[in-house]
Amino acid sequence: MAGADTAEDFGTYDYIVVGAGSAGCVLANRLSADPANRVLVLEAGGHDNWIWFHIPAGYLFAIGNPRADWMFKTVAEPGLNGRALAYPRGKVIGGSSSINAMIYMRGQAADYDGWRQLGLEGWSWADTLPYFLKHEDHFAPANEFHGHGGEWRVEPPRIRWAVLDAIRDAAEDAGIQKIADFNTGDNEGSSYFQVNQRRGRRWSAARGFLKPILKRQNMRLETGVHVEHVAIENQRAGGVIFSRNGRRFIACARREVVLSAGAVATPKLLELSGVGDAARLQSLGVKVHLHAPGVGENLQDHLQIRPVYKVTGIPTLNLRYANLVKRGWMGIEYALFRTGPLTMAPSQVGMFTKSSPDYATANLEYHFQPLSLDAWGMGLHPFEAFTASVCNLRPSSRGSVHAVSPDPLSPPEIRPNYLSTEEDRRVAVDALKLTRRIIAQAPLARFQPEEYLPGPAAQSDEDLLKAAGAIGTTIFHPVGTARMGADHDEGAVLDARLRVRGITGLRVIDASAMPRITSGNTNSPTMMIAEKGAAMILEDARNGQ
Repeated sequence: MAGADTAEDFGTYDYIVVGAGSAGCVLANRLSADPANRVLVLEAGGHDNWIWFHIPAGYLFAIGNPRADWMFKTVAEPGLNGRALAYPRGKVIGGSSSINAMIYMRGQAADYDGWRQLGLEGWSWADTLPYFLKHEDHFAPANEFHGHGGEWRVEPPRIRWAVLDAIRDAAEDAGIQKIADFNTGDNEGSSYFQVNQRRGRRWSAARGFLKPILKRQNMRLETGVHVEHVAIENQRAGGVIFSRNGRRFIACARREVVLSAGAVATPKLLELSGVGDAARLQSLGVKVHLHAPGVGENLQDHLQIRPVYKVTGIPTLNLRYANLVKRGWMGIEYALFRTGPLTMAPSQVGMFTKSSPDYATANLEYHFQPLSLDAWGMGLHPFEAFTASVCNLRPSSRGSVHAVSPDPLSPPEIRPNYLSTEEDRRVAVDALKLTRRIIAQAPLARFQPEEYLPGPAAQSDEDLLKAAGAIGTTIFHPVGTARMGADHDEGAVLDARLRVRGITGLRVIDASAMPRITSGNTNSPTMMIAEKGAAMILEDARNGQ
């Protein structure tokens, strides 16, 4: 195999999983459940042996910290007034589930039915719901929409804020109903988010799926390793070449290599393995094994626009714990009771609604936060305020992620192309107008909300669009960069069973596989894809495929 002559032998395995993130942890668990399967999991990040991976509010310290975050950046984005964005991705077992917002969200039934209508048999809502249920451990008794006893814990939030309840009341006056559960197939309405926590601690994919199985004799996890490329011969993936501390190794796969490195790293790895647009690969000096122009294309992400409103007469996180004594009590409360602000996800109340009657289902998601700041990783504002973050759930803009160097340690070029279509620009403007209408309702009037960002000076559509570009940022949901598609879809990298078309023994099972982004937070849909993908791998093995 390519590169094998300079690499040390690392052994032969039935399955090699590249990436121990949200999808990789599920795959490791399911593929190694049969003792006959020898499984190797290769993770470039480290172990989750840092307190801020486990205290829910630790995202404030993890995002933007090279200990926990790969520190990717986008190119300068024309739609964001020329700004480049930080693009956080988890650098640890559990991947981004170890640093994310912990929100349990499936999206809408119409998302998956839409995948099926693209020709992807087996991916409708009815087909995928059983895979959500299979690993769910929901706080409520099991029913048709929720499972109990699985590895993926879901709990209600452990803190409430009066300002968020007032926002829900205001939204109700604006015609947005209150609902109990976002995860029944139709998420339109407002509710408190359910979160991936267990008794006030973050419940990552590593804690749920990976760490409990590390004792299995047939499962091997290696951290701090960088996969250079998949070794391909005669259009078959036979293993991977990886490096650690200056040494190179080759691991061979009897059955399959599975790429689960995420929507940023997976397309780059495919390209460095010789799978991608032929002209692009040749310009990098990479041997072409398969011309697959869809690799790295179709990047979709939810752009969150973050209006901030000052309030008076009601507490928010900005000032409630502003002094050392109050911060000390916050720590004591968490240590003794596992309650209080340290249990908080970044957003507690969500809302799904339509930006206009043109949409059959909700096309906006709000993340309301009883706090405000200029950017994650920066300090809170020195005044009481809340944030009414809103994103377009189904953007029509499409971006890309591509390798720009043959060096496997070189970061890829990330080009989201936010607000690059007329539809997305219109939705952004409509979203800001709707936000103002909600905040103007009577239940919030006594708190005298004052628009701090983008500010009341922005009134025309042109002004609002420019404001959206100024305060818009990623909500950390990149998907679609090695998408699956029907046989006639020339841009599809994968078939409906997540196999790379044209290369035997190679699959992509992570958020890269999504043909279209789901209408909500993308972590749990990614884990559903991994659950279903593992079942496909094992079924194909039983059938001798």
